[in-house]
Amino acid sequence: MIAVDANGADQGPAAVAEGVRRSGLPVLLFGPAGELGGAGPHAEVVHAPRAVKAGAAPVAAVRSGRDASIIQAARAVADGRAAALVSAGSTGPTLAAATLSIKRLHGVFRPALAVLLPIPGGPVLLLDAGANVEVRPEHLIQFAYMGASFMEAVVGRPRPRVGLLSVGEESGKGTPDVLMAHEGLAAGGLHFVGNVEGFDLPKATADVVVTDGFTGNVALKVLEGTSKVVRDAIRERVRSSPVSTVGGVLIRGKLRELRDEVDPERVGGALLLGLRKPVVVAHGSFGPAGIEHAVRLARRAVDDHMVGRTAAALKAAGVLRSVPAASVAVGTRQDG
Repeated sequence: MIAVDANGADQGPAAVAEGVRRSGLPVLLFGPAGELGGAGPHAEVVHAPRAVKAGAAPVAAVRSGRDASIIQAARAVADGRAAALVSAGSTGPTLAAATLSIKRLHGVFRPALAVLLPIPGGPVLLLDAGANVEVRPEHLIQFAYMGASFMEAVVGRPRPRVGLLSVGEESGKGTPDVLMAHEGLAAGGLHFVGNVEGFDLPKATADVVVTDGFTGNVALKVLEGTSKVVRDAIRERVRSSPVSTVGGVLIRGKLRELRDEVDPERVGGALLLGLRKPVVVAHGSFGPAGIEHAVRLARRAVDDHMVGRTAAALKAAGVLRSVPAASVAVGTRQDG
């Protein structure tokens, strides 16, 4: 059973319900019951019309809104009624609800938002993509091991190449924290390929790219925006004259393959790695197709034992925090 929060998606709860129906998987669906009639026979609807809106203090908002859909969905996962959580609502409240209810793995400093970039030759896993604006070297090292475990367990990429995002490929390039993280990763057991630069992301020179949440979120949005502009430009050029239109018809199949390859909805969204159960954060703009893939991604993470394999990898590498965290660390990203 996958718990799904139907509130917060740009296209509304009905689009989430349609995505749930398309997935064909057992789902516990939280949202306004009157708008979720299209969820299909595999969904159990829980009436939870209240949503937690994005704000400056997501933890406080979550603690004050215990009847909200995201809170109830996260609690269902924590209580064992569902095996994973999916939400297309704002990232801040989702991260806060998941961290407070589902909690971090023992010894994990921060959960990281990991996004599979749909690029030719990929996918490439980028983390952190917005959960932690400021990080320390030990956080980046944990992100690397969590990302590598995900790529092995869920994507099926054996011994994935791990790169550290920096301003140059030389090991001496980057901030002091990046330099220290580079040293730790180079001495570890991952297939560490060293520093990668921004233009390496769409080249898929690494399977996992590690950075802080501020840099990762900026890089993600630049890639998404560029991809959309290029797709729209190709469409306009193809339709610009009768001759180009005929040419477009001739290559329609190849263009469709490329469009599908770089379509972010086919990825299913981002995962919050480092928690005790899988959590998928779908993009707020996703329609039914994106929600369907988000639910399937969550199911795949459960079936492939992503959390257990991540915990084992972190323990084997000796990169777990030895003292339990004294407080909940929640990022500031607020968009869906």
